[in-house]
Amino acid sequence: MPTTSHAPYDTPEVLDRREGPHGEVVLRRHGALLQIIANGCFLMDTSDGRSERRLVDAAAEALAASAGPSAPHLLIGGLGVGFSLAHAAADPRWGRIAVVERERAIIDWHRDGPLAALSAEALADPRAQIVEADLVRYVNETSDTYDALCLDIDNGPAWTVTEDNDGLYTPAGLAGCARVLRPGGVLAVWSAQPSPEFEETLRNAGFQQVRTEEIPVARGVPDVVHLAVGPG
Repeated sequence: MPTTSHAPYDTPEVLDRREGPHGEVVLRRHGALLQIIANGCFLMDTSDGRSERRLVDAAAEALAASAGPSAPHLLIGGLGVGFSLAHAAADPRWGRIAVVERERAIIDWHRDGPLAALSAEALADPRAQIVEADLVRYVNETSDTYDALCLDIDNGPAWTVTEDNDGLYTPAGLAGCARVLRPGGVLAVWSAQPSPEFEETLRNAGFQQVRTEEIPVARGVPDVVHLAVGPG
């Protein structure tokens, strides 16, 4: 989630601050932008969204390349500012679209708060559903299955929001991701930086056709999307 430069005397305005089960979550307005901060860590803002949209498109293209289903079911891990959800809902190719988000505050900001302007149309789409749950637990407990899983709950496999997310990027955590994928399903993982180590972990977990796609950003290293096809 790329950062954005601002005028030196532009001070962010806190719109809401919540203490949740995983720590503090803050919604700020910084000039024209809305920002989400978790436990003091910048997560994302409304400045761009190209890499979050690319996360969804890359998964759709990978499914199409393997002659996937005509109306694939999509699971998005992390609601954030809503870029991925809005982009998926604008694409008629997708069937069911489920978004797993563990922070009640973020869900509220989308349903009747400042982020509603970005996601209201998507949330009104009958294909879309928000599931309030921890993704790590969800992928290991749900009976639902999907054709694509797009993960965007951290700044990357090596830069997690909370320590308990670390396990998602291990072979055991990836086994949970594979569990919710149908045969030939695609896993797409957003990251603020490339990670050859994570590519190797994906292969060791049985994922196939592992590759990394770079998305240029205005400043710094490119964002990336790690792509892989589930085992089996």
